[in-house]
Amino acid sequence: MKKTILLLSYLFLSSCNTDESSSSNSNEGMYFPPIGSTSWETKTIASLGWNETEVQPLLDYLEEKNTKSFIVLHNGKIVMENYFNGHSASETWYWASAGKTLTATVTGIAEQEGYININNKVSDYLGVGWTSAPLEKENLITNKHLLTMTSGLDDALGDDVSPANLQYVADAGTRWAYHNVYVKLQDVIAQATGQTWTNYFNTKLRDKIGMTGGAWIQNNGLSVYWSTTRNMARFGLLALNKGKWENNQIVPESYMNNATSTSQNINLAYGYLWWLNGKSNYHLPQSQFQFTGTLIPTAPSDMYCALGKNDQKIYVIPSRKIVIIRMGNAADGVNMALSDFDEVLWQKIRAVIN
Repeated sequence: MKKTILLLSYLFLSSCNTDESSSSNSNEGMYFPPIGSTSWETKTIASLGWNETEVQPLLDYLEEKNTKSFIVLHNGKIVMENYFNGHSASETWYWASAGKTLTATVTGIAEQEGYININNKVSDYLGVGWTSAPLEKENLITNKHLLTMTSGLDDALGDDVSPANLQYVADAGTRWAYHNVYVKLQDVIAQATGQTWTNYFNTKLRDKIGMTGGAWIQNNGLSVYWSTTRNMARFGLLALNKGKWENNQIVPESYMNNATSTSQNINLAYGYLWWLNGKSNYHLPQSQFQFTGTLIPTAPSDMYCALGKNDQKIYVIPSRKIVIIRMGNAADGVNMALSDFDEVLWQKIRAVIN
């Protein structure tokens, strides 16, 4: 049985009221849920003119595909909030690699505060020998190379980011490869700020947007973020609003624009640890093959995404003022980030949002 937090209201279906709601929606400003409160304003499917008859097929598909939670925001307000398979609004779940975007965001904050420069080499902060690459090759690797997955280090050696496991394959900037070496940015920030990564993250990002209760948990030597689904939605809302929460510009807008744009010329569908839709070609994790076309053809071309193992999703669509969250187990077996599930899911989402 599904547990649906937000009941999809069928009030205000008269043409007069629908027209009034549509006019109001077109003029409303971005809404931000209060810090330190569980309240969050909602709006109805009907008020947006979306297709209510396609909601149940979407929910059925989500439940069938091992989903635990699903949220849709429009202009910051909750339109759908659904929980499945025994999960609840108060329970936490892991972000997996969708949490890479948290690291990218905090990197932008640390640069704004003058602690780091993303164009500086990593060894300026961690010292030499943080990899097993020859010194002249290690010194080519900048913080930006970590943000863009172009470190040139061997991605075939697993998740371990100890120096012995970070081995040279190509010069930094010449090869795109999905690699957990990005987590060294957390060490860079800790070293530069003189704080623990967790403390800097909590005070500069988590607490400022009300992501209460979330935590970094160690898993096989890597920190993985866990939170409620609403906390993931708060972060998605920050990303939609280009790093601004109400009147507080937490991350520079220029940095967020760069983070959600093509960051290098190898994988056009990759920014600063964000995936980008609508590009002419893309690469996938664990592959050096270039695929022609867009990541998710059915999804809006301006969409950018945080994608994690076992289908953790943050979809941000600026043109529609929409944020969509999906947490759960893998829809169809284990996958690293993108899967066929994204395309089918978007067909069903499209049927609802027209």
